[in-house]
Amino acid sequence: MDRNAIDSLGGALPRVLLGDDHTIVAEGVAQLLRPDYRVLPLVADGLRLVEAALRDAPDLVITDISMPSLSGIEAIRRLRDAGTAVPILILSMHTEPAMIEEAFRAGAQGYVVKSMAGDDLLRAMRNVLRGGTYVSPSLWPRSVRSEPAPKLTVRQREVLDLLVSGLRSREIATKLGLSVRTVETHRQTLMSIFDVRNGIELVREATRLHIGAAAEPFVRNWP
Repeated sequence: MDRNAIDSLGGALPRVLLGDDHTIVAEGVAQLLRPDYRVLPLVADGLRLVEAALRDAPDLVITDISMPSLSGIEAIRRLRDAGTAVPILILSMHTEPAMIEEAFRAGAQGYVVKSMAGDDLLRAMRNVLRGGTYVSPSLWPRSVRSEPAPKLTVRQREVLDLLVSGLRSREIATKLGLSVRTVETHRQTLMSIFDVRNGIELVREATRLHIGAAAEPFVRNWP
């Protein structure tokens, strides 16, 4: 267990709320987490997940996507709409890029594939509890280019590093002394250079090529 995560909670074990309608899977995850985490009573549908998260104020929520009543993504939206900032991890069998992007847009901080729910999940939990963001490495592009990484201007590299580090366009603009519009232009140019369609793919590609701040296997926030 990461001592920093425990210290940030005053020495108490982090309290984790699990949402999954597959009891065997949920029980297996709960067993994995003990004794380093305090696992709250399991919930099996999205509506109860929202109710439990608001009532019990856990330190971390782990939820599946496909659940009765509400999907995990819709549950995240409701929690964010309610004003809770609790870190949330998705633990799902879904690996579609659109699903992953939707989860992060809804307010998730991490996405772990169920088939990797072991050390990968524990690593994701540690990162999220420290304020980071995590995506299972198996979701990154598997191919490795033989050609060198694209050459970027100094400004493009600065913008890319800050995007991967988790800053939004407005924050990047303030940090670099640029207008938001200029930052957005750089971002669109970077997407064109890397031949990707959105911010998630841009981060993945930069990570795969180990460019600047993207050398780490997780980022603090999705742009």
